[in-house]
Formats: sequence, C-alpha cells, structure tokens
Amino acid sequence: MSLERRNTVGNISELIAENFGANATYVEGLLARWQSDPSLVDESWRAYFEELVGPNGDQPTVTTSPAAAATAPAKTKKPEAPAATTAASVQGEVVPIRGPALKIVENMQASLAVPTATSQRRIPVRLLDENRRIINRHLAEAGRGKASYTHLIAYALLRALEDFPQMNDGFDVIDEQPVRVKRASVNLGIAIDLEKKDGTRSLLVPNIKNASSLSFSDFLKAYDDVVTRAREGKLQIADFQGTTISLTNPGTIGTVASTPRLMAGQSVIIATGAIEYPAEYQSIAPTILPQLGISKAITISSTYDHRIIQGAESGSFLARVHELLLGKHNFYDQIFADLGIPHAPLRWNVDRNPLFLGADQMHEQSTRQARVMELINAYRVRGHLIADIDPLHAMPLLYHPELDIETYSLTIWDLDRLFITGGLGGTESATLREILDILQRAYCGKVGTEYRHIQSKEEKLWLREQIRREFVHPEPIDVEIKKRILWKLISAEQFERFLNTKYLGQKRFSIEGCETIIALLDQLIERAGDLGIESITMGMAHRGRLNVLANVIGHFCERIFTSFEGSIHPSFPADEGDVKYHQGAKGERETATGKKVELTLSPNPSHLEAVDPVVEGMTRATHDDMMDAGGLSREKVMPHALPVLLHGDAAFAGQGIVMETLQLAQLRGYRTGGTIHIIINNQ
Repeated sequence: MSLERRNTVGNISELIAENFGANATYVEGLLARWQSDPSLVDESWRAYFEELVGPNGDQPTVTTSPAAAATAPAKTKKPEAPAATTAASVQGEVVPIRGPALKIVENMQASLAVPTATSQRRIPVRLLDENRRIINRHLAEAGRGKASYTHLIAYALLRALEDFPQMNDGFDVIDEQPVRVKRASVNLGIAIDLEKKDGTRSLLVPNIKNASSLSFSDFLKAYDDVVTRAREGKLQIADFQGTTISLTNPGTIGTVASTPRLMAGQSVIIATGAIEYPAEYQSIAPTILPQLGISKAITISSTYDHRIIQGAESGSFLARVHELLLGKHNFYDQIFADLGIPHAPLRWNVDRNPLFLGADQMHEQSTRQARVMELINAYRVRGHLIADIDPLHAMPLLYHPELDIETYSLTIWDLDRLFITGGLGGTESATLREILDILQRAYCGKVGTEYRHIQSKEEKLWLREQIRREFVHPEPIDVEIKKRILWKLISAEQFERFLNTKYLGQKRFSIEGCETIIALLDQLIERAGDLGIESITMGMAHRGRLNVLANVIGHFCERIFTSFEGSIHPSFPADEGDVKYHQGAKGERETATGKKVELTLSPNPSHLEAVDPVVEGMTRATHDDMMDAGGLSREKVMPHALPVLLHGDAAFAGQGIVMETLQLAQLRGYRTGGTIHIIINNQ
C-alpha cells in the first residue's frame, strides 16, 4: 500500500473515531460492507460514507458533516506508542491485530489521554427486586413486555441527574482554551453486547435522545427500541451521535465491579455489577437469607473526567441513586403512577425478625399474624376499589391505605415468611408474598368482587369459593371457545361498521366500544343451555339493540336493513309503526353441546328502564306455562327460565324502577328464581 493510501486510511479512521468514539469499530465494519456493495447498508449510512470518502470510495475528505462536527469529542494528543518489539524476541505465535480489534486498541490508547477517577457504591436491591416484580406483573397483564433491573437503574440515573446536572457536562478545548460544555439534554448511551455468528462479541453504545425528559413508560419504549434495532442491525448515524453519559452492565456476565474506560468527549460512564448476595453469605441457603434480613446487592461505579468533575460530586451523585433505589424522593411512586399500577409500591424498612426479639418473640409473632388476617379481610372488603375495570383510564387511580402492608406494620422482609391464611385460596398457610398474589388476583384484577356486606354466612362462603375457582386457580379457556369469542367480537364490530358506512347519519344507538357484550351474551347462552335452562328472556335499552338482534337472538339482518331503507319487510308486518331500535324478537339457539334455548328480546319503546319489570313478568308467565304443561311446582320450573337485564351504568344507579324491581325479586308473587344483571359502562 502506498504512503498516500495509508494516510488516506488513517484520516478516515481518525474521523470515524472522533465522530463515533466507542462505536467506531461498528461503523468501520459498515464502511467495509459499503465499499464491497453500497446496497448492503441503508441510505443514511450510504450518504455519510459518500461524504466521508467520496462516491467511488477512493477520494478522502477531511471535513465532517455539521451534525457530526457538533458532537465530535475534543481532539487530544495521542499517547506515544510503546517501543516496538521485534518478532524474533517474542516467544509464541505472533498474530497481527487488524480490523475491528485494531480499532479497539486505538480507542483504548486514545482514552488514556482522559484523566479519570472512579467512585463505587454498594446498594441493596431487595426493594428494587420486589417493586420490579409488581411492575412486571402489571406489564405482563397489559402485554407490554417487562422491565429489567437495568431499566430501573438507568431511570434512577436520569432522576439523579436532575439534582446533579454537572455530571452531564463535557470537556473541550476551544482556541487552545479548556472549557466546560454545559449540555441542556441528557443523551443516555446504552452499552449493548452483541454476539456474532462466529462466537466473537462486539460492543455498541447507541444513545437515547433527551432521555431525561421521558416518563418511565416512554423511557421503557425508547430503551427497548434502541436495543431491538441494535440486535437487528438497524441503527442509524444519529443513534451514535451526541452521547453525554453512558451506562454499561458487565454484571450480566457475572462481573461484581468494574472500572470502564471513559472515551474522549464524555464525562461520565456508569457501570453496574452482578446482583448477588455478599460473598460471606453465599454458603447459606437463599431461602434463609431473606429471613435474616440480608439482601442481594449491586455495585455501581462512576468513572468520571477529573478535569470537570470532582470526587465529592461523583460520590454524592451515587448516593442520590442509592436513595432513589431505596424508594426515597417518590421514585417508585412516580413509576407506579405513570404505569397506572393501582397498588402502592413497597417501602424500604429495617427488619424486626421475631426470632431475635427474645421475650417479645411470641407477642411479635402473634401480632403479625393478626395483622395478616386484617390485611386479608381488607382486600375482601376494599379490593374492588382498585380493580382494573376502567379500560380508558379516564378516572384517577384510587389508593386505599387499608390495602397497603405498611398499614399493618408489615415490611418487605415479611414477604417470604409463613403465615396462617384461614383457607385463603384453598391454602391453610402461605408466605405473605403468596397471600398478596392471591388477594390481588382475586379482588383487584380485571374483575372486581364485593360481597362482604351479605348477611348470610353460607352465601358469603359460596361466593368466596367461586372467586377462588374463577380468579385464583382459573381453568384455561378452551381454544374453540376463544375462537368463538373472537368471531363474535369481529361480527359485532363489522355489523356496526357496515351500518355506519351504508346508512351514514341514520340514528341507530351503536354498541361501539362495548362489543364484548355480544361475546358475553353468547357465552352466557352456551353455559345456560349446559345447566338445563330452556328459555331466556332479555330486556335492554336502545344502545346495542340492533347488534343483539343480529348477532345474539337470530338472523335478523334482512329485517334490520329493510327498516333502514325506510320500507316494511313482508315477513315482519308487526314492525310497522315503530322505530327499529324499539323492536323485540324471538329466536332459538342450539348450543355447542346440542341443547336448544328459546331466546326472547322484549320490545322497549323507551330508552329508560321501564322494561325491567316487564321482563320479570314475562319470565314469571313462562314459569306458569311450564307448571301447567308439566304439573310441576314453581321451585321445579324456575331453574329452566332465566331473565337477563342489560342496564346503562347511569340508569342502573339513578332510576328508581331498577331498585323497585330488585326489591320485588324475593316476594312470593313475583319471584323468578334470580336475574342476571349486566351493567354497560358507557364511557
């Protein structure tokens, strides 16, 4: 290679190193791919390489783009290379370092020009671990991935920078004068370790732009997006430019603590070590250590540019991170509120182990047991207040102190201790962690249950058993049932979409937003047939009536479309004289198991609840017919005919006829054996 060509290559390598720092190896790999075939890299990289070396790959240019120049680190004098050693004086095979590995050598030598120092801090992660469990359970239920320890630690760094903004500053030399560069935003670099097909590894450090301005949920998305694009090879030039502070996590491969190299142009790099119990306790069984109040811990180090950051600042910064990870300054409260988690985060407490309290041991154990029973009862009484039944999240989250373990002087150290449950979830004893899991699944999930106001002990025990079966230990839903539910949802949505397209502007009282009612009624009929119910009479107001006629009662689409056209169908002369959303219908349904159920939707000329007692009367009349036909008592026929009433949420609470109908339900002359009430949330 000619001297001129070597200088060209040297200039290009230096420019890439200045613009991309620790990511120079990755960029040089892309350059090699571009030189072999420009189509192998995307458009933004092609444009950059053409500007850097010319369109033919052989015309060097020593200028940089404005964006790259603005973010390029300060030029520093390279340290002198060590004295050369002849190959003859080396014992063993000599393998030249070339390509990306050579760039790493050059980067590390350049980093020696940055005067650094390192602060370290050991932080217990018990609280971080427990709150992360709650966060991930909530994210899993919402299908939103999961949060890692690194996500939470990185977010704590961003919150700590609010109080120590100088840690985000940079060092530069302008007109031969050293200067501090104060940066308005935090571009957080994330070290990502990638394993290649040949088993070798490479390190990329893309950054999240303006990370300090993001809420936790937005930060979670941005972080995962950068990692995904790095693993798929879709990072852009901008992803590497302007990094102000970096986070690396060698703890993923078991490193307890490390002092990473700080590249020129950056003032701080944070490293996290492995999360593990202190070495002196690692011979003790992991199940015993929490009982003793011993937490796993993590070492976090801050390696900083000593020219603009002092040791006290670095140490104070890590102390603030420590406080945040222990829940101070509302760190977890803000995360829980942002994610919409209705539970209060757990708090850091000093452990009071009953085993070490001497004469007070028995009293402390009895007191804690009593408090656990109080907690269980509180969830049964108040748990529905924080159930996730607001799909639009239109109402503020309700927090009730009676559902917080701190109210009962219980702490994170009690989570793995065993307590008597009194039969909760079919268990006689369980750890506090298991107790909370059962309570939250039973009373605070997608269904809220409230039954403790009932006076009958037998009824309360029966309801408790149903809750245990349905929510604590649910049976998996059969695949065919899932398919049928999906089909009903699709049918309900497509019906409304067709009406809105074909008959735009016509009054119809759409079911849109509550399509699940169709799937619910469908499964209700299926289950009713299996239980021996032969007749179901339904009553409802206007909203969704046409959809129920079309997708639940029977095949009435032709009749519905005819009324939209403004004419009368010859097969339905009774439709004359009333609007379509007042009409009723009769149909018959054969269930999946071959049972036949007669279906009746009562007409209702009012959008109010006047139809409620009418449906009860129709069901009572059906019972009378069954008694006359079969010579049976009323108690024998009541299980064979079922009234179902659909209410609007405001109407159910605000119209007196609803309460009057409920009050008549147990009188001998009006009994129908029980009614299913479905209240539609009209958000």
